[in-house]
Amino acid sequence: MKLLPPARRRLPGAGFIALVLSVLARAPTSSAGEWPQILGPERNGIAAADERLADSWPAAGPRPIWRREVGTGYAGVAIAGGRGFLFHRLGDREVTEAFDPATGATLWKADQATTFRPQVGGGDGPLCVPVVHGDRVLTFGAQGVLSCLDAATGRRLWARETHREFAAQEGYFGAGSTPLIVGNLVVVNVGGRRDAGVVAFAVDTGTTVWQKTSEPASYSAPVLATIGGEPHVLIVTRYACLLLDAAAGDVRWQFPFGQRGPTVNAATPIVPAAGRLFLTAAYGIGCVSADFDRDAARPRWQGAGPLATQYCTPIAAAGHLYGIDGRDDVPPADLVCIAEETGREVWREQDFGYGTLLAADGKLLAAKTDGELVLMRATPAGADVLARARPLPGTLRALPALSAGRLYLRDDTSLTCLDVAR
Repeated sequence: MKLLPPARRRLPGAGFIALVLSVLARAPTSSAGEWPQILGPERNGIAAADERLADSWPAAGPRPIWRREVGTGYAGVAIAGGRGFLFHRLGDREVTEAFDPATGATLWKADQATTFRPQVGGGDGPLCVPVVHGDRVLTFGAQGVLSCLDAATGRRLWARETHREFAAQEGYFGAGSTPLIVGNLVVVNVGGRRDAGVVAFAVDTGTTVWQKTSEPASYSAPVLATIGGEPHVLIVTRYACLLLDAAAGDVRWQFPFGQRGPTVNAATPIVPAAGRLFLTAAYGIGCVSADFDRDAARPRWQGAGPLATQYCTPIAAAGHLYGIDGRDDVPPADLVCIAEETGREVWREQDFGYGTLLAADGKLLAAKTDGELVLMRATPAGADVLARARPLPGTLRALPALSAGRLYLRDDTSLTCLDVAR
């Protein structure tokens, strides 16, 4: 389907229409204070409905609550059950660390050996956000080590060396697809051979429950899709988008998404409304909007634009998608709003800069890789920048986490907690 021509214009200035990010329309069930996995309660970048953000910041930026040094890696933190969880590399060890969200003080540490060196770039630490599930926390290291730890003590309950066991390649930057927990299963985009592209393990024991496809892995995290009351897994691999039955791993359908060469699929698929999906990637891949059910996915519109993002997962709100079009490593990158129904570009802020987005309390927070933090209201009519700050001096590539009015940001060497509450 041919896309309608984009309408290009700059963001309006301060005082414009307030954002209607319709968080209540798809309100997550978690309460404020919970950010238990990648991209928040429902893996869509939207915080719980009772999260409240300030409408402005002091000139110096939001008040820092604490700051501490961290090791290497681009994994954002998870916050759940009164604990924070950090996954980073110190020397030749990948370290999972529980900390007090209010002070940053370490509660416990657990580690595992690593010899990982990336094929591209200089980052040698883990990429995947920890996943908290009840009294357990799971991590997925750069060399494919899947670990399950007791969330209260750090005691290792089980571990699987998925790359070694399933003959998976490490890829350009190591394993980077954060696992998904569905019921009593943890589903992992392993990328193994011998029908081990996607593997499900029992959360309690770590035993293999099913393994399907021979798809190589991506850096995109799988998401839950419930169809007819039955859980399914929507997953983007290196070259395809698939829907799998969660219980048995049966592939319901798949279609090509991605291309060979030095490319990656890294943005998480989103479900803007029941029975509808949206995918996006850079490197000339572009985006796809499709209706789907248990039996098939039917593309509604697709193309190289107007939103082709390297790894920023877009925010879906009130029939529109807000995202950062472009790449971190090849500027420029633009902030865009597109109509989810048609793919029409509504507005574009050119040279906004690359980064990641989260939504809460009718506002957008952009954590840009150049270190700038931007608080905005945005609507299909435009966006109103409420505040800007530079709370950390380094590069912000790790996904931010928002919990009970505290924003957790991680750069190359530090993790900071900021008071952004109303």
